[in-house]
Amino acid sequence: MRAAHSSAGSDQLFRILIQGVVDYAIFLLDRDGIITTWNPGAERIQGYAAEAIIGQHFARLYTAEDRAAGLPQSMLHIAAEAGRVEHEGWRVRKDGSRFWAMVVINAIREADGRIVAFAKVTRDMTERVGARDALRWSEERFRLLVQGVTDYAIYMLDPAGYITNWNLGGQRIKGYAENEIIGKHFSVFYTSEDRAAGSPGRTLGTALHEGRFEGEGWRVRKDGTWFWASVVVDRINDREGNLLGFAKITRDMTEKKRIEEELEQARAALAQSQKMEAIGQLTGGVAHDFNNLLTVIANALDLVSVPSPDEARRRRIIESAQRAAERGARLTQQLLAFSRRQPLHPAVHEINGLITRFEAVLRRASPEPILFELRLSPTPIAANIDGPQFETALLNLVVNARDAMPRGGTLMISTRRETIDAARAKEMAGMAPDDYVAIAVHDSGEGMPAAVQARAFEPFFTTKEVGKGSGLGLSQVYGFVVQSGGHVAIDSAPGSGTTVTIHLPVAELPVRNPRAGAERRAERAIGRVLVVEDDPEVLDVTVESLRMIGYDVLTAPDGPSALDVLGRESDIDVLFTDVVMPRGMNGVELARAALQLRPQLRVLLASGYPAAALSARNGAPVGGEFQFLAKPYRGSELAEALRGLQPSL
Repeated sequence: MRAAHSSAGSDQLFRILIQGVVDYAIFLLDRDGIITTWNPGAERIQGYAAEAIIGQHFARLYTAEDRAAGLPQSMLHIAAEAGRVEHEGWRVRKDGSRFWAMVVINAIREADGRIVAFAKVTRDMTERVGARDALRWSEERFRLLVQGVTDYAIYMLDPAGYITNWNLGGQRIKGYAENEIIGKHFSVFYTSEDRAAGSPGRTLGTALHEGRFEGEGWRVRKDGTWFWASVVVDRINDREGNLLGFAKITRDMTEKKRIEEELEQARAALAQSQKMEAIGQLTGGVAHDFNNLLTVIANALDLVSVPSPDEARRRRIIESAQRAAERGARLTQQLLAFSRRQPLHPAVHEINGLITRFEAVLRRASPEPILFELRLSPTPIAANIDGPQFETALLNLVVNARDAMPRGGTLMISTRRETIDAARAKEMAGMAPDDYVAIAVHDSGEGMPAAVQARAFEPFFTTKEVGKGSGLGLSQVYGFVVQSGGHVAIDSAPGSGTTVTIHLPVAELPVRNPRAGAERRAERAIGRVLVVEDDPEVLDVTVESLRMIGYDVLTAPDGPSALDVLGRESDIDVLFTDVVMPRGMNGVELARAALQLRPQLRVLLASGYPAAALSARNGAPVGGEFQFLAKPYRGSELAEALRGLQPSL
């Protein structure tokens, strides 16, 4: 009795559950398809009240076309045979409107297997089907759009890089029809050199790890011709973040690259033309200056070659020749400074002390009626610069200021520590925000118009009379400052004077070691030097300079000869060699070969070319691999360089 009561209670609960479902139409059919039950979900979806539909055949819920095709009877037959049938299709509501339904019909059997009814569950899928159709329509439109693009090759790759689809742009640009290329690896478009270098793999690797790859390079068409391509590869993930493949877009940029190359050639031709014009302007100033220097040196040599009892006169002549040679060296350095290739030897200098020690020279360069003033920072400030080059730059600025005041005026040099913030640094040609030493040279002269200011740092540009200057003074200043990591600017206006301000990065002053000087003086001098120089006159002067200060000297005119000497002589301490030499072996190659023979040999290189140009030519930093001495050098400079040599590693 209790079990019967429990079963009745369970059936009641099940009926309550079915009646509470409103998102699904759930009802029973008898064996002939007559509706025997109807839930609220069925009424909401199909529109019929229970009393209006119970007793009716379920076929009335189908479209006329499906009824004519016998679909309702077929559904019951399959459910009876298989026990269950699923179907999607259009169904009809009471008001005649259609909806897309997902239907499941299950056969209900007695214990002996006899079918007594069918359970039918229907769900309204109209919205989902509409979204699916909209997506399908959108995808079709996108496919038609991609297929219609002919200026870009747009296609997909699987995760391994194999092509899965192809558009008309791909066929037009690369020459492959769709049936020829789908299934092939995209590396087929790369040159053999790029394939050997692993470029296709790096492209996919970048897109995989960074989400996107962009680049340009040569690609190969089906017919073997090359074209310059702009390429974008994007990683494609599913909603869970799993890799589906890559989208690849390629554009033929060959014509654009050709135009750019022609434009670059035109720019190069213009630059060459401007360079030739600048060289032509050089003759008025530099040739005049060099001819004067050569006149002094040539006549001085003639005079000292004649025996004379007047030693003081002889000394004055020699000093004049030396000064002329130094002026020639400075003029060469000015040319190198503008190109920012002069060999700098930076060290940390306290700027106020450097200016103070040079003050006498600066005052002589600005005689009366010019009032010369110094307004230096009350606290020490230092910069990592080449001291002599800084002095030359400062002297050039003082001379220019003096020449701007032919009737006298005030010339003032001031220093200060200045912090440049990000906004100001951007205005000052991209300087880094930092602390700087500011050195300003101000004059109360006639000032510069804007057109002159715009060209003031150009090489050979000068407003002075022909023969009065080479036009390299401000160029030297500009080259030195920029190469030192700084900035130089002019503030001027006609009638308001001129201020030229140099900004150099601040450096920390080193802690002085009072024993360092004594230790350097106590160093043992290097005993034997092998000098390698192909110019006989330079070789003679160098040998005499070294012997005069106590060195034992061997010589060789070229690299192979020097290696022969090193093979014969066992007690050579240092190799001093020119870099540019004949017979196929330059100084850098000689130094490397010499160290193979003598690993403890010390090496000093010399050249009239700047170290930066030699480094580019030899594929290694000359000033880093080997120590370097720039020509022209004095005997004292050579001796100092030799004393400071460290053993080669």
